[in-house]
Amino acid sequence: MTTLSIRGLSKTYAGDIHAVRKVDLEVESGEFLSLLGSSGCGKTTTLQMVAGFVPPTAGAVLVDGQDITHAAPEKRDMGVVFQSYALFPHMTVAQNVGFGLEMRKMKRPQLEDRIAEALSMVRLSGLEKRYPGELSGGQRQRVAIARVLAIRPRVLLLDEPMSNLDAKLRGEMHVELRALQRRLGITTILVTHDQVEAMTMSDRIAVMANGGIAELGTPQEIYDRPTSEFAFKFLGQTNVIVGDITSVQGEIARVRVGSAVLQAKTSGGHNDRQIKLFIRPERLRICPADSCRVKGTIVTRLFLGGVWFYEIESDLGNLRLSVVNIGTPQPEEGEVVGITWNDGDLQCVASEAANG
Repeated sequence: MTTLSIRGLSKTYAGDIHAVRKVDLEVESGEFLSLLGSSGCGKTTTLQMVAGFVPPTAGAVLVDGQDITHAAPEKRDMGVVFQSYALFPHMTVAQNVGFGLEMRKMKRPQLEDRIAEALSMVRLSGLEKRYPGELSGGQRQRVAIARVLAIRPRVLLLDEPMSNLDAKLRGEMHVELRALQRRLGITTILVTHDQVEAMTMSDRIAVMANGGIAELGTPQEIYDRPTSEFAFKFLGQTNVIVGDITSVQGEIARVRVGSAVLQAKTSGGHNDRQIKLFIRPERLRICPADSCRVKGTIVTRLFLGGVWFYEIESDLGNLRLSVVNIGTPQPEEGEVVGITWNDGDLQCVASEAANG
């Protein structure tokens, strides 16, 4: 069981282009951690420095307390699954899976046992003699994973390995790979731009922006209680309500928006009178217009299968709202409805995207 430590890891190009800025992370033994962010945020460069493919400008990478910052990739005992899978088309499944073991000069009986074990882990037993071109996308991905698992690495690194799969297969592989990782207890880092992927698979998520970590926590923590405006907007959908602070008592701010006065939890430190409030669409509820917090008119209603999605022009501005579909009649476009929410669902957070 392996603990991975990333300390002050930085990468600068051409002197002043900061791809990664002083990233600090402790990945616990057996943990599944995702680096989530959009293109250019520094997540892939961070993974490449951990793997040894890119030398850091500053900082250190440690595995179980051992500094491997300047060790060659093949000396780090890490397994990497790439976006392209990187399978050899002229080799069979068994030959692809055993390639790393061949390079380690493993003897034939043990090698064959290890190949069979790895293919069993990813449910590909019986396909040993097929070639990559004879496999589906999901099967090719599992061969790539089996090839890495066969060498029994201390750390598993996943570089957007499911981005080439269709949506349905990608969802199935999320479940399969997460179950496999839990069963093996292997310390894992996933790089992804897919929020659903990160939420589904991770024990913790590090949301990256501008080369640094903007948010770090469990999937539920960073979705329900993010500490930055960037994370609130980046993860899922959110409503932004702009108002003026009228008073602050402890952690509760009273905010005037038009003729309405709202209450929201705040961490304090707001020097400006104007403030932004955030609330997720699923935290808003439609209620009778005469018994609600605010009123509004439905301007858009969309049926998305599992949910109804609404845009409502309200006293607080244009609000997006989602309602779980349980088969009951829903209000139509043009109707005046009430909108309410639970105390604590309306939040105000810091506006910084990331420290750098």
